[in-house]
This record gives sequence, structure tokens and C-alpha cells, in this order.
Amino acid sequence: MTPPGRLSTAPPPVRRASAEAIGPRPPLVEERGELSAAVTRALRSGGPPVAASDSASASGSDSVQRADPYGEDLQLALYLLYELHYRGFDGVDDEREWDPELLRLRRAMEARFLDALRADLSEGPRSVEDAFAPLLVEPADLSGSLSHHLRTQGELWQLREYAALRSLYHLKEADPHAWVIPRLTGRAKAAMVAIEYDEFGAGRADRIHAQLFADLMADFGLDPTYGRYLDRAPACLLATVNLMSLLGLHRALRGALVGHFACVEVTSSPGSRRLAQAMRRCAAGPAAEHFYAEHVEADAVHEQVVRHEVIGGLLAAEPDLEADVAFGCAATLLLEDRLAHHIRERWNHGRSALRSPLPPQK
Repeated sequence: MTPPGRLSTAPPPVRRASAEAIGPRPPLVEERGELSAAVTRALRSGGPPVAASDSASASGSDSVQRADPYGEDLQLALYLLYELHYRGFDGVDDEREWDPELLRLRRAMEARFLDALRADLSEGPRSVEDAFAPLLVEPADLSGSLSHHLRTQGELWQLREYAALRSLYHLKEADPHAWVIPRLTGRAKAAMVAIEYDEFGAGRADRIHAQLFADLMADFGLDPTYGRYLDRAPACLLATVNLMSLLGLHRALRGALVGHFACVEVTSSPGSRRLAQAMRRCAAGPAAEHFYAEHVEADAVHEQVVRHEVIGGLLAAEPDLEADVAFGCAATLLLEDRLAHHIRERWNHGRSALRSPLPPQK
């Protein structure tokens, strides 16, 4: 990532993943419960989504209310439906993106997810100052930080797992946030476009951040094909990606998406510094180190732009969205903390953080 308007002068990574490997539509994956089974059956057959215990209702409302809002079944079902707005799936008609029955089911699951987030954050921040002030000072105790663990004692297999998990976002990096651009005006829109321009490579296809992450994956001997590790991703990872899609697709949640975006930018630079050091210490490869090193300086610049211009411009135009901006930030931190806890708990017991371990690196 480079500061707005400045092309990167960094040398290209040694090992490059082909754009063709990133591009194909992914296949559908196996279901993880009633809701995801209803979605996969519907996408494969072209019919409406019908959960087994809701045979009279295509909306699957009973199954949605029984589902764990953070669980494997609901989060996978949501992810599959959101993916229709990105690249879709192999063998699935593009028209299913706006299928009313699929949208009805998605809406019910979104409400379940949002209700859980709002309940868990009922005592959360309501102002931008309260939401972001704690993020502007790095804590003295980093023992709970996943990037700190990877920097100081992470092993190569753990870095590979981390890359496989994060690929579900980084191979579509900046895409969910682009949906907010037509919903902004003035300062906020201009600043958002400037940052997104960098995210999409500042005019150079080889500098698109999704491509840089694919290059990182090649260093690890991972498959950079878009969506390749969906079947291995646990619900806590899916939830972090689903949050971006949820906020991006709803105009009513534009304030929360700006809060999410700002949270990512504010926390990126110090975390990226630690991850770049982890990649160097473990000799992960030049592209692996470069991806995070690229974010250190640039995201420090982006942090200032997003706080003062994107948030500042948005709230100057729509001051009533401040609580939504704070919610977007708090929800991002909540889900990232859940993911970090899952990963650390698995690794502390010598287990894979993925639903099934990766094959050894060749």
C-alpha cells in the first residue's frame, strides 16, 4: 500500500502468482448445517432455499432463529450468499444474485447476526472519540496480540495457516469498502477514493493488494486461487469477512462501514510491522515480507486521512451517523478478538486453527 497518489517504487516480489490463478469462480463447498445445506441445494438446483425443518417456508425463518449467530452453519450460509455479489460460484447462474427467495433468507440471517453484535456491544462506544481513542496508543502489554505472538515466537506453519485464513479477505481486499463510495459526498468521498486507489494498485495491476497477497501465498506454497480455503475456514474467520459484506451492501449501514474501514486502517500499521518482522524472522520469502512491509508506512498515512477526512467529512454532512461509525469500529474489534482467541487457543494446544490442516509445504 502506498500513500494516496504515490506509486510504489518497491521491486516486484521474486515469486509471482498468476492473475489467472486468482480469477476463476470457486466451487461450492460442503454445508455445515441446515441453513448452509438449504443455500447450497438452492444454488446447485436453481430452486428456492428450503431448510429441512422449514419445508413450508423458503425463508427458513425457524432454522435462522435456532441457529448460533456466530456459528458455522449461519456464517457459511451468509458467506455463500454474499459471494454472489462478488464472483459467484462455478455452475451457479449470475441471476441468482438478486433471487428474491435467497435475499429473503439472507435478510433473516443478517438480522440474527446484527442482533447478536448489537447485544454484545450494548455497553460499547457511542462516539467516535470513545471508539477510536484507545486504538491510537499501542498497549504496553501485547501478550494477547496475535501479530505479537507471530513476531516473537510464531513458527512457519503458523504463518502459513494465518495466510490461508486471511486469504478469504485479502484476495478481495478493498472490494467491500468500495460499495460505500456512491453513498458518500464531498470530503468523505474524495478521501475514500484516494485510499481505495492505492488499495487497487494506484493504476498498476501488479500492485493491486489482492495480487500482492497472492504473491505472499506463493511464497508459502499455498494455492492463491480465489476462495480456495473457504472449506477450511472456521466460523470466526467467516464472520470477519461477512461483517464487511453486510455493512457494504446496505446503504443504511454506511456509517458502520466507514467505522469498520477506519478501524482496519488505524490498527493496520503497527500490526503490519510486527507481521513483516515475523515473515523476516521465519524466512517466509520476499513477497511474504513485502506485503506487510508495504502496509506499514502507507497505512499510517491512510489512518490520518480516514479519521480526519473520511469520518470527518461524513459526520460533517451526516452527524447523526456517529453512533453507527462507533458501532462499526467496535463490531470489527469484537470479531477480530474472537478470531484471535480461536487461533491462539488452537495453537497453544498444538492444533491447527483451520477446520482441517494444510498439507506440508513442498
